[in-house]
This record gives sequence, C-alpha cells and structure tokens, in this order.
Amino acid sequence: MQKGNILRIWFFPLIPIFLILISGYDSGADTSYSEQLIQTAREKKLCQEKYWRILLHYKKTLSGYESLIDDPRFFLAEDGKTNPQSEIEATITALFARATEEAEEHPICRFIARYVWLREKLNIDESELWVSTCEKFDQVVREIRPKSATLVFPTYYMNSPASMFGHTLLNIETDTKSKLLSHAVNYAAITEETNGIFFAVKGLFGFYKGYYSILPYYQKIQEYSDISQRDIWEYPLNLTESEMGRMTRHLWELHKVYTDYYFFDENCSYNLLFLLESARPSVNLTNHFRFWVLPIDTIKAIKDEGLITDPPAYRPSKATKVKYKASLLSAEQRKIVLDIMDGKTEPQDMPTFVRDKTEQIKITDIAAEYLQYRYAMEEISKSEYQNILLKILKVRSRLGKPAEKLYHISPPPQPDNIHETGKFSIGLGVREGDMFQEIGYRPVFSDLLDGDYGYAEGIQIEFGSGKLRYYYSDKELVLDTLNFIDILSLSPRDILFRPYSWKVNTGFVRKTMSDGDASLVYRLNTGGGFTFHHDRIGLYYLFAEPELNMGGALKDGHAIGLGLSGGLLKNITSSWKCHLSAKTGFFEFGDRHRATRISLSQRMKLNIQSNLRLEISWEKSFDKSHSEALVSWNIFF
Repeated sequence: MQKGNILRIWFFPLIPIFLILISGYDSGADTSYSEQLIQTAREKKLCQEKYWRILLHYKKTLSGYESLIDDPRFFLAEDGKTNPQSEIEATITALFARATEEAEEHPICRFIARYVWLREKLNIDESELWVSTCEKFDQVVREIRPKSATLVFPTYYMNSPASMFGHTLLNIETDTKSKLLSHAVNYAAITEETNGIFFAVKGLFGFYKGYYSILPYYQKIQEYSDISQRDIWEYPLNLTESEMGRMTRHLWELHKVYTDYYFFDENCSYNLLFLLESARPSVNLTNHFRFWVLPIDTIKAIKDEGLITDPPAYRPSKATKVKYKASLLSAEQRKIVLDIMDGKTEPQDMPTFVRDKTEQIKITDIAAEYLQYRYAMEEISKSEYQNILLKILKVRSRLGKPAEKLYHISPPPQPDNIHETGKFSIGLGVREGDMFQEIGYRPVFSDLLDGDYGYAEGIQIEFGSGKLRYYYSDKELVLDTLNFIDILSLSPRDILFRPYSWKVNTGFVRKTMSDGDASLVYRLNTGGGFTFHHDRIGLYYLFAEPELNMGGALKDGHAIGLGLSGGLLKNITSSWKCHLSAKTGFFEFGDRHRATRISLSQRMKLNIQSNLRLEISWEKSFDKSHSEALVSWNIFF
C-alpha cells in the first residue's frame, strides 16, 4: 500500500473532530456561554419578573402577554411582541454578537436598560462581551446629567381636542442648570393635522404614531404657557439618582421607537408612566387604568404610589398674568393699554392721562406683558412688536421701582385636589304629576355644575354619559338620554381677550312629539357664541345653535332647525352653584315645529366626592308643554 493512501486512511476518521475544533475556535466559547446564561434565565424565570415586563411594556392578555410597543425594531425575537421568554433569550444571544463599526447599534448599547438588568441578574462576565463602552449614550448622560425629575401638568385648553384634558410631561433637572435650561421628556402623536376634529377622530382609532422626545424645557414653557394660554403645575418627584439612571437608560431604548397613539388610553400621560415604573419598579402605575387615561388621574395615581410628596409649584401662563394685572386697572386704564397696542396712543404720552406714578407703572407693565402675548400669538409682526416694546420700555425705565410689591398671583386650588372624574347619580323626580326614579352614569369628565376646583369655571366635557328613568304610573324603564359627546366651552371675553365660546353635543335624547308622547331621537347640536363675566352675576352667554333631530317618531324622519340659547352661571358660595338657561329652536326643515326649554339647576356640595342637585325645567315642543323637577345625589368615583 502506498504511503499517501495510508495517511489518508489514518487521517479520515479525524476529519469530524477537526471540523468541530475549527467551529469551536470561531464562536463556540460565546455560544456555549450565552446558552448557559439562557438556561440560567429559564431556571430563574426572569421573563416573568416585573421589571422585564416593564422594560418591554408587556401587558397581560387573555392568551398571554403583548407589548404596547408597536415598532418591530424594538424586538430582537421575531415573536418578541407577544413572547417574553423568546425576547429575553434573543436579547441574551444578541449581547454576545460581534461588534460592528457602529458600536452604538450593538444590542448592548441599543438596549442598555435590558443589558444592565440582565448583567445584574445573571452576573454576566463582561470579558466575554465584544462591546465595553457606549459613547453616544454616555455623552447624552453627560449632557443631561439627570439628578431629579418634575412631573409637569399644563392645564386644560379647550380650543384643542388633544389638550382639553390637559397634558403631562417630565422635566429632567440637574444640580447646576436652572429649571428652564433643563430637558423636558414628552410623549406625543406625530402629525401635521391642523383640523381639531380630524385629529380627535384619528386619535380615537390609533391612526397616529406616538414618539418620546427630549426638548429644552423652555421651549415647552413657550408652547404651553405663552402660546396656548395654559397655566402649568410642576410636581417634584422624589426619585433618587440611581432611579434617575434607570429611567434615563430606558428612555434611551425608546428613542425613535413608536407606539400607536390612542386618544383615550395609550396617550401622552399613560406612556410616561412606563418611564416612572422603570425608575422605581416597586410602584404599580400602568395597571391603575383600563379603558381611559386622563392626565389628572395619572397625577393622582403617581401621588398615591408615593412618588409625589411635596406640594407643586404654580407657573401662571402669559394670559393669566395679563388678566391678573388688567384686573388691577380701571376700565379707562385698560382702554389706554389697548390704545397703545393699536397705535392710538404713544407710550410716552401716557403720563398726560395718568398722573399717579404707581398707576403709570401698572399700565406700562401690563402693556409690555400684553404686547409679548400678542406677539407670541402671532397677532402682530416682529417689527411692530420691537417698535412698540422699545417705546414702552423707555417709559418704564424712567419710572423706576414701585414703592411696594404690586403683583402677587395667588395660586388656584391644586388640580389634583378635585373630585374624581367618573360620576354616578340617583334621583327622584316628577314630570307633570308622574313620579319617576332616575339613575345616571358618566365615565368622564366634568360638567358645568361640578365643583370647579382645578377646572376652569365654564368647562363641560362628557363622554358616554347616560340616564335611565323608571316611571311609576307606566311601570316602565326607559332610556332618557345617552350622550356620546357633550362639550361646552364658555370662555369669557373682555377688552383684551376675545375668545369665542362653542359647544357640540351628539347622542340620543327623549323628546315630546306632536302626539304628546316622549320618544327617543338622535340629536346633533352644535353652536357658537360669546361669553362675558361680571363680578355680580358670574358668567353669562349667548349662542346661535343649529340642530338636527332624527328618529322614527318624526313624521319626515328628521327635523333641522336653528335656535338661540343663553344662560347665567354663578358660584353663589364655594359650595353652592347655579345655572339658569333658556333655549328656543325653530325647526323649518323636515318635521316643522318649535322647541323651547327653560331650566334652573343648582348644586350644593356635600364633600369633595359628592353633591346634591335640584333641577327645575319647563319645556314646550310641538305645542305640547310640560314641567319637571328632579332632586339627585351625585357621587364621584
């Protein structure tokens, strides 16, 4: 036998061993180590731990778990959105992937909060890893230098559906920078939609993508306080420095990652709760809510979990400052301010009309403040703004300091010290001698007679409210009203501010027909008008209102009309509030008729979570009239 053949026969059995050794040299060490870690993670059941569910935003479903993150780039396993075990194993494997030129895209840096947690839980040997530093992340931490955080609540803004419930964001603060120069963390839907109704409808059904963002806090102050006329409350959070580190790492993971934005539940306030849970995993915030999430309710939940222990700071908006300072002036002096704005009076001529130095200071101060507000609202050009402001400041500089402090805006009641937003009511009433019992339910939010507390006085926002009645004489249980949407904004006008008031209501309501019987009809009622405020009589308003009724009880199946409404809304005392209203409508299309209603409603507060109401009304429809009285007990929950 030839020598070469002998060598081949001798070497052939060694080929499989040689191949195994070669493959082991390339990656076997990493693979075996990562497999050991995966096995340890299985034994410890790490995928079932609360913090893993927090980092992946997992929520329990009927079939298991599902993440609220919708961006597929957030998951390393193909089924990671619904499989916590698969995702944790894919993450462990990815940690040992070879480093590429772009180290920041390596899973260790891209998902640094997951890595740090797994490193602690599994005692990972860092010498086995290909990546040891994450320079971009470290640079962000050096820039932000997170030491503490504040929960920021810009209050209600009725002219935007996205803001009528308020908003929340986080302010990340340092020891060295002022609060205004710190960084704000915000979650919001990304859209260029300018139509408020379209935005609301699309937001209801998740047509927008929501992203986390980091911006200078002063930019958000300008957006909310200066432009949107919204007061701001700042609630300090008692997070430690290590908790701030955990939150920062999770925030880094969420950068450029989207979730589907839903107006009522997966909204700005709800998604911020995951950041707080990542900072302090012992709290239970996201499970507080099921069907809807209101910013004010998240503040209460955060407070209940012990993250808020100190009172909030109040930051009045530009509009609030102007209104307060204007209240210190006489009507004649306010007219001077307006004339300065319109160029009818030169600032340097103002002392000719006003002799008292203190009053001159007040006028120039409010003129400057009001001018800044009008410029922020883009009501005047930059050149006009600069020209008038320079003149005002020249006059103001000559007046010097006032003899005493002139301005002190007292903070209104804290917005979290209000009644709950859900309401259940039970009442007893009489309608044309027929006794009835009534029960009502409202999921959210507030109506005109509810305690104002943190709400503006003329706000009514209700979704899904309804009432059932049982009439004793007929022994019949009927649906009296079912309002899908009922919004009313009474924004008072004055010489400086001239907002419009508006309303929209749609749902089912029981209405008296031509035969004298009350039948259920669908109603769409909108309107717009003006509201004013007087110290003695409170708010008073006048609206023009188109209305559509549809139902089988109408002869033509529908009735379309136009009407007028007006009313008075007054807080008699801190516990007693009254609303007198009147409305008449002329239905000239479809089933022709006239409908009129006059009502007086009063609310007496028992405590912060309950009140009594007395409502007396008279209605006339299709020449059939009736009167009604109702006493009800309302409980907030």
